[in-house]
Amino acid sequence: MNKKKTPQNIINQIEKVRRKNNSNWMDILRVAFRADPKKSSKILSRIYSDDKKISKLAKQLIKLK
Repeated sequence: MNKKKTPQNIINQIEKVRRKNNSNWMDILRVAFRADPKKSSKILSRIYSDDKKISKLAKQLIKLK
């Protein structure tokens, strides 16, 4: 049976993929911190900083409506 491509179905599919990807991300993070906590912390800090920039840009997009 072929599911109809509705926005909600697509969002549900994205959610499933993101859930798996987030789990993989956390596994990599655990391995990295076990192998080299200091270097991992520096990299995570840069990721966090870039995520904040992305959030600020997303807020700007929302305000453009």
